[in-house]
Amino acid sequence: MNKSKIIYILLVAVFVSCKNNNQYQLISTVPELEMPNNHIKFNEIKDYKNYKIVATHFRTDKNELRYILANNIAFKAYNEKTSFPNGSKIVKIGWNVIKMPNFQAALETKDIQRIEFMIKDKNRFMKNPGNWGYARFVKKDGKYKPWKNGTNSCISCHNLAKENGFLFTKIQDLQ
Repeated sequence: MNKSKIIYILLVAVFVSCKNNNQYQLISTVPELEMPNNHIKFNEIKDYKNYKIVATHFRTDKNELRYILANNIAFKAYNEKTSFPNGSKIVKIGWNVIKMPNFQAALETKDIQRIEFMIKDKNRFMKNPGNWGYARFVKKDGKYKPWKNGTNSCISCHNLAKENGFLFTKIQDLQ
């Protein structure tokens, strides 16, 4: 076998190996639920376990730790400090916290309280400020339910963050 064939075979092997590693995806099991007033379905973020962490917040009024995640489109916009394009998705997962049993000075998450998310889509949400659509699914007794108050309060609250593209969360830079 000549050198060019060996090099070709090695390159193909490396390409296939890299391609397979990059295709690892988690699909979240989410219920078939929909927000009543804007028809955003929970399964529109069924791949949220593959999103990247942007930040964490702690809500003292709810004793809740929140992880804020972004899909690749939104994560790129966060990092490049550009406006969020169509297809951007931001997910917020709210967990209640308890003291760690084996280290009482620390807190850890216990149960998911809610999953909320925003989807940027200028066609679907052209009437919403910033073209964002909002969804909130609250978990109670082990089951998710669409938030009964709809999304008007989401919109009014996020209007407070107009200067930041209607997002409260800024990326937590690790540098």
